[in-house]
Amino acid sequence: MKNIILNEKQVDITFFVPCFNEEKNITKTLDVLISSISMTSLTYEILVVDDNSQDSTKEVVIDYISRINSKSIFLIENKINMGLGRNYIDTSFIANGKYYMLINGDNAEPEETISRLIARVGEADMVVPYFGENDSRNITRFYISKAFTFLINLISGYKIHYYNGPVIHKTFNVMRWSPDTHGFAYQAEIIVKVLDEKGSFVEVMIDNYDRQDGHSKAFTIKNILSVLHSILQIFLRRVRKWLFY
Repeated sequence: MKNIILNEKQVDITFFVPCFNEEKNITKTLDVLISSISMTSLTYEILVVDDNSQDSTKEVVIDYISRINSKSIFLIENKINMGLGRNYIDTSFIANGKYYMLINGDNAEPEETISRLIARVGEADMVVPYFGENDSRNITRFYISKAFTFLINLISGYKIHYYNGPVIHKTFNVMRWSPDTHGFAYQAEIIVKVLDEKGSFVEVMIDNYDRQDGHSKAFTIKNILSVLHSILQIFLRRVRKWLFY
C-alpha cells in the first residue's frame, strides 16, 4: 500500500472505497457517496484504494479529486493486487474515522441505502444491513448468499440476516478483530468476533441493485477457497467456546 499523507485529526467516519478496474463506475460511486454524506452533519474522509487496476481507474480518481477540489478524498495505490479483504483491514489502520464503512467502487449502493445506514451511526457497535424483500440480485447470487448466511448462523449460533453488506463498524473493532483470512468472507468473521465479545448491533433493511458495468470478482477459485477457510475459522472458534468457556 503506497504511503500517502492523510488527515491528521479524527473524523466521524471513514469510507473505504475499493477499486479494481472500476473506471466506468467510480465517478458515480463517489457522486452518490458525497451526496449522501452531505445531508448529514458527520465529518468524514473517503479513502479510495486502487488495487493495481489495469484500466484507467487511478487516473479517473485523480481527475475527480482535482475537479471538485476535495480535501476529504484520498487515493491509495497498491503496487500489487491485494484483494478486497486485505485492503479492508489494512486501510482501517490508517483511517481517522471513529467509524468505518465499506462503499464498493462498483456503484452497488444506491444513495438511499447509504443515507439509511449512516443515519444510524453511533447507535451501536455495528450497523448491519440486509436486503430482505428488497433483494434485487440475480437468482444465483441470491441463493448462494442465502446458503452462506444460513451456514454462518448455524455454526456461530447467531441470527444475523446478512453477513456481506456494507456494515458500519467502530474502526477499533475492525483493527482489533481483523480475521485470519482476507477473502470475501472477512466481514462474517469480524461480525461474529464482535458478537462473541458482546458487541451491540442494529440491523437495517436496505435496497440494492447489481453493478452496471463489469462483472463480480467474487466467484473465483481463490475467493471460494478463502470463504471456506473463513467458515472453518468460525466453526473452530465455536468449538473452542464449547470446550474452554
